[in-house]
Amino acid sequence: MQGTQSQNTYNTQPVRLPQSPKRVSAVMLAVGLTLLVAAGCGSMPGPPLEVVPSVDLDRYAGKWYEIARYPNWFETDCVGTTAEYTLRDDGKVTVVNTCRAQTLDGDVDRIEGVARVADENTNAKLKVQFFWPFEGDYWIIDLADDYSYAVVGNPGRDFFWILSRTPTLDEAIYQDIVEQMPAWRYDPERLEQVPQPPGGAED
Repeated sequence: MQGTQSQNTYNTQPVRLPQSPKRVSAVMLAVGLTLLVAAGCGSMPGPPLEVVPSVDLDRYAGKWYEIARYPNWFETDCVGTTAEYTLRDDGKVTVVNTCRAQTLDGDVDRIEGVARVADENTNAKLKVQFFWPFEGDYWIIDLADDYSYAVVGNPGRDFFWILSRTPTLDEAIYQDIVEQMPAWRYDPERLEQVPQPPGGAED
């Protein structure tokens, strides 16, 4: 769950540091999501960002591929990025973000965190934590009826992700999302696509 922080004192799963110190990848992704978003909310004027009416977390759980995103320094050199969500008995969600460095054949880094529901009326607003006590906002602003794709943002509109259950997303659906971005007060010119391995090949 790429997330964007209120302070809360629950524990996370242990952080797994990358094996290579040479790149900004999964750990920087986590740092950026927890620190930058905490400081960056409210950067764009406009009405509050609306989320989808309801999210079934059981259906939302599982693996998502990052299809496109707003560029950010903490995902520099990250390709083949995925997020996997697993529901826990305590109602929270285990989050595992995975990233390859620079190329689809690059080294794999992973970072593990935890998310909690911040809006129980919709389940569409979550708080993601990789490093205590910082939390980042993860707002689901669009979601396919069959949960095949999702669009995630944050209230400050600093971050934006298009996620899919598969490594590719139908071009017509992708273009529909891009066309919707101005209505959400996002700039489609800033969007960059994320390379994914054919067929979602595993490491």
